[in-house]
Order: sequence, then structure tokens, then C-alpha cells
Amino acid sequence: MTDNRIRKIVIVGGGTAGWMAAATFAKLLSTDYTEITLIESDQIGIVGVGEATIPQMAIFNRMLGIDEDEFLRETQGSFKLGIEFVNWGKLGRTYFHPFGKFGVDMAGVSFHAHWLRAHHAGDARPIEEYSLQALAGEQAKFMRSIDNGKNSPLSEIAYAYHFDTSLYGPYLRRYSEARGVVRQEGKIVDVALRGSDGFIEAVVLEDGTRVEGELFIDCSGFRGLLIEQALGGGYEDWSHWLPCNRAVAVPCAHGSHFSPYTRATAHTAGWQWRIPLQHRIGNGHVFSTNYMSEDEATAILLANLDGEALAEPRAIPFQSGHRQKMWIKNCVALGLASGFMEPLESTSIWLVQSGLARLMGMFPDRSFAPGTIDRYNRILLNEYRQIRDFIILHYHATERDDSPFWNYCRTMEIPDRLNEKMRCFEEYGRTFRDDDELFNETSWFAVMNGQCMKAATHDPVADTLSPEVLRARLTNIQETIAASVGYMPSHRDFINRHCAAA
Repeated sequence: MTDNRIRKIVIVGGGTAGWMAAATFAKLLSTDYTEITLIESDQIGIVGVGEATIPQMAIFNRMLGIDEDEFLRETQGSFKLGIEFVNWGKLGRTYFHPFGKFGVDMAGVSFHAHWLRAHHAGDARPIEEYSLQALAGEQAKFMRSIDNGKNSPLSEIAYAYHFDTSLYGPYLRRYSEARGVVRQEGKIVDVALRGSDGFIEAVVLEDGTRVEGELFIDCSGFRGLLIEQALGGGYEDWSHWLPCNRAVAVPCAHGSHFSPYTRATAHTAGWQWRIPLQHRIGNGHVFSTNYMSEDEATAILLANLDGEALAEPRAIPFQSGHRQKMWIKNCVALGLASGFMEPLESTSIWLVQSGLARLMGMFPDRSFAPGTIDRYNRILLNEYRQIRDFIILHYHATERDDSPFWNYCRTMEIPDRLNEKMRCFEEYGRTFRDDDELFNETSWFAVMNGQCMKAATHDPVADTLSPEVLRARLTNIQETIAASVGYMPSHRDFINRHCAAA
């Protein structure tokens, strides 16, 4: 029987996506059998500006066998309990999109439905008071889950990370090289295609070195050196729904508040991120050049820093959207080479992680069966579109009318799937998770409610409890969460005790 297994994998580009791919292959494929080469050039920089993630990244770390405290020390990382949104639904309004749930379901009905019923009856307590993550974030507290044998909010604390991407790539490089991955320094100047079928045969470096492979992973960033320039993948542009097309990024010194969450502050033509790391704060202003100049965007960013700027602001142009196909022939694109999703909900790392997980679940042999490739593309494109709709929601569901940018976003046509979700919320306050999409009912409710969307009435199945019992239960949940947060140490103390960088 002919051995048709993949023996040579070539990863084009380093950075977060490239080294995540290298680490995954090194862990799950035998490097005694499979040759894994990563090509990157010191002449070509990476986009990395500080990174915020979602809780699923812990799954990736566990798969690699990475110790969490070591990872955070090596990347100057901190913890993240969710995202605080400022000035999105309207000027002056702040809300929190937490990891983890609000309250607890009661009588088989979602907590959101019970809270909405009480809210419509005049109970003004904000939903954030029923979230451990939101309250702990407000008080700058953090701890990992503890198993105390009781049904306590502290027994199930969902969290993610902030880390420095300029340190994360080298960290995964050390991990990968220790397991047999070979790094090849060099700038690619040509891609050799096989005459018989157009598959990639090799890449040629500036010094004439020819690197042959059987499976190529394109992590070359926005350029899409393989998937686009060599294979003509095409690009689906989403700028009519997501009009921001540039970011200006700059790190700054810490102020007094070491928050365990990302902050996204809306401005007149976009928004500003704030990502607290151990050694600095990462900041950036995402904006639309159709509504604001780069100089104005930079001035707004510099005027809204916690401390002194630690570098010159750096502009990063982008176009929201994705390759029409992310797997073509023997090439799979990951990271920015596959598409760009602006970092509003911290999904960039997840999309790399998801692409790798799907690829390992459908790993090819040298025949590259087309049914597998078609399935991969369909699943990944659907995932991109589901996340896209969730991000569009933040822009479209708003009362802001103070600038041409927000007037455009508020009145623009939106995808049918998102329109249906918004109508369901406006009718009964219901939210739904379609299939296995990334964001669940809690996330949709947090953002729809936070963006000032109004439900005409509450879900009628929430009427099973009497008003007195409902209010008592809400108070009990609120007090339990407050007491739990009171027990937690500060974010800074927890890091100093467990994972402070040298």
C-alpha cells in the first residue's frame, strides 16, 4: 500500500499565527516523521500590538501542555474577565460584556428573562450586578476558580488573557524548536507552482534557497503571499458593514488602575482599545478614514492615555473581510492571511485557533481530497460571518447621532441573520445561539441590552414565579455575587503572587 501521508509542512510567516501553527503541528504530529519548517524574515515586521483573547485560549494552552503562570510571566500577561464598553449605545453609557453567565437560571427559564421581567416592573438594578466578572472587573479583582464543595460563584470563574504579542511569538518559537520545528530565515521572492495542477511546489528565498513542501500554511499577514498572490483566492469586502479601515496603536505607561478587562471606548468615527499588561498598557484607535483623518485619530488616541506614551504611534491599515476560500489546493491560510476581523471582541487569536483545530480534524494526505477542502471552507466562512454579525451589532444598535459615522452605522442595511436576531430581542428580549456559533445567549443579551436595545415585553415563560419570590431570589443572587467578589484579591496582588514577570 502506498504511503500517502504528508511528510513536509512549510509555514510561511511567523508572528502569532505562524508560531501557533508550528506549535500545534509539533505537539500533534511526530516531527520524527513530519518535517515542519517555518520561514520568516527579520526584515518583515509583525502587526502585533498587544493582544486580548477570549476564554477558549486556555483550551489551546492546555492542548500544548503550557503552564498558565509560565505563559503569563513570559508574555507580561494579565487576566481578562470581559470587555467594558464606553459610549457605544449612547454617550455617557457604560456596560460590561462578561465572560461567564448572569445570575442563575430559575424554574427552567433563563436568568435574562427573569431579570427583564423585573426590570419592566420597575426594578432598576443593572444586570451587571448579577455578574461576578462585571463586579470583579469594576473593583479590579481577580482569582481562579476554587472548588469549595459549595454552589458558589467562585467555583466557576471564566476568564481569558491579555499578553504582549511581540513576546508571544518568540515564546511559541522556543516551544516549537524544542520539539523539532526548523526556522528558516529569509524573504520569499517567488512561489513555484506545479505545472500539472497548480499546486504549490516550493517557495524561493531571496538568496536562491528553494524550500519544497507538500502542505503550505500561509501566515504571511495581509499580503496573503500564497493564498492570494500565488493562488488568487479573492477577497470578500465587509467595509459597507464595518467601515473602520485603519488603526493607530501606541503603548503607554501604567496609570493607577490595573483592570482585569479590556476597555473599548467609542469616539466620533470609531473606538479606542485599552489592554493592560504587566509592564505597560496597549492602546489603539480603530477608525474610518472616510470620516476622520489619521492626524485627528492620533491626537484623540494620545489625549486619552493612562500614562506617558512609550513609542511613536504606528498606523495599521486594514480591510474587514475574508478570503473567499481559506484552503485552496495544498495551501491553508491562517491569521491575517485568511481575513481580518477588527479586534472589538478579541476574536483574532480564536480564529487562528479554530482554523488549526478544524485543520487537524480534517488533516489531509497528499491527495488533498476536495470534499474535505470544501467542508473546511464552508465551516470557517460561516464562523467568520457569525462573528461579523456580532460585531456589526455593536455599531448598528446605537442611539448615537452625534457624527456622520454613527448616523451611517445606525441606519445602514444589515445582514438578514442579524436582523432576525435583533427583531427577536425587540419582541420578547430573547437571544439565541445558532448551531455552535462562538457567542452564546449571554453574550448577545449583554450587548443588545448594553447597546440600549429595548424589548417590548419579557418572555412569557418567566411569569412562573410570583413577583415577591422573584425579587427575593434576585436579591439573594446579587448579595451572593457581591460577597464572592469581596473575597477575591486584587488583580495586581494575584499576579504578583502567582505569575509576575521578572
